Amino acid sequence: MPESILIVEDEESIAESLGYNLKQEGYEVAFAYDGTEALLLARRLQPDLVLLDLLLPGVDGLAAGSGFSEPLA
Repeated sequence: MPESILIVEDEESIAESLGYNLKQEGYEVAFAYDGTEALLLARRLQPDLVLLDLLLPGVDGLAAGSGFSEPLA
C-alpha cells in the first residue's frame, strides 16, 4: 500500500500542483482546504504525512496542527 499524504492548502492551484507531483512519485494524496476539514480527514484517513499551510481560513494551520498532536485513532 502506498504511503499517504494529506495536503492542507486553501489555494487549490498550489494544492493540485503539489498533489500532482506527489502522485507521480507514487504517493496516495488527499486534499483539505481548511483546518476543520483537515482535522476530520486526518482522523478518517490517518495519513502518513500532513503538509499543512499555516495561513488557512477559519481554523488556521497552527490551531489545526495542534489537533494533530492528539492520537488520531
